[in-house]
Amino acid sequence: MKAAVLVEANEPLRIEEVELDPPKANEVRVNIAAAGVCRSDLHFMRGEAVIAKPAVLGHEGSAIVQEVGEGVTRVAPGDHVILSFVPFCGRCPSCIGGRANLCDTHLATGPQMFDGTRRLHWNGQDLAHMGKVACFAEQAVVPEAGCMKIDPDFPLPVAALIGCSVTTGVGSVLFSAQVEPGSTVAVIGCGGVGLNVVQGARLAGAKRIIAVDINDAALEFATRFGATDTLNPNHGDALKEIRDMTGGGVDYAFEAFGSSETATMTFDAARKGGTAVIVGLAPVGDFASIDAVALVRYEKTLKGAYYGSSRPAIDFYRMVDFYESGKIDVDNLITRTYNLDQINEAYEELDRGVVGRGVITFS
Repeated sequence: MKAAVLVEANEPLRIEEVELDPPKANEVRVNIAAAGVCRSDLHFMRGEAVIAKPAVLGHEGSAIVQEVGEGVTRVAPGDHVILSFVPFCGRCPSCIGGRANLCDTHLATGPQMFDGTRRLHWNGQDLAHMGKVACFAEQAVVPEAGCMKIDPDFPLPVAALIGCSVTTGVGSVLFSAQVEPGSTVAVIGCGGVGLNVVQGARLAGAKRIIAVDINDAALEFATRFGATDTLNPNHGDALKEIRDMTGGGVDYAFEAFGSSETATMTFDAARKGGTAVIVGLAPVGDFASIDAVALVRYEKTLKGAYYGSSRPAIDFYRMVDFYESGKIDVDNLITRTYNLDQINEAYEELDRGVVGRGVITFS
């Protein structure tokens, strides 16, 4: 089967024929239907995040079950599924404590299966599986716990986005920050995740949603998903404007780009008693500067939000319900589609700031 292989950082992904083992116990072999083009993969491609190489990237995906291993009961061949890049073990302290998105076993085993071995092979080498998903390939073997069954009529490109950007963005608002109706919100970074933070804030009933980005096209796009105001830091002092517009800062500020500079700006944009939520993953080794006096004196809250603080086995279905009831718009987030052979072009366009979300589709 074909897969996009990351051999070395800062080199194009290589479309190669790779081997895929059958699923072992509690594993599922799937045919990938759609895979989102996410900036997190770009971090690995650039060496800004670390993964064993060679590797198959791709963590935002939907698929159709082809084969199941021993002990699998939740899905069967032919089922349509959303893939989770944090499959949960259900037994570790994080899972037992209701934080399946922080599963200790998943973190400990890294880009391989729960038993510590890999199912992908190329050129005599084992390939790392990003997020135990590795959906930049025609097929994948994934843990059963990373497969959430959906109705066969549900659009698979939309399902793929629920697997990461939708749940991360909307979940950061509803589950991490728990934004209250009538609140003021700033969203710094209006890419695929940031746009979902925007529409999550609209869904939560925020009265003012300020979108911040250096890309004017992204700002215009954000207004379609609920932004009431837009600011471009290249055209003025965005932090001062946020404070002027809101009388001192917003109730909730979200960072959805992934850098130390935007993390600091997000903290500074929150009012006294406000909350700053860091959603975007910065490059490894990046450290943000926070005003420690303001943290205490102004009783601000600073928190991270990984995967929208979601429980995928429950919250994927909330996102499905939001979509089907028209409360969130995922169709119009998808602005371009590619085949697997075009994956490097897809990431070039992402890096250039083409708005919306790109999706790789498989026939």
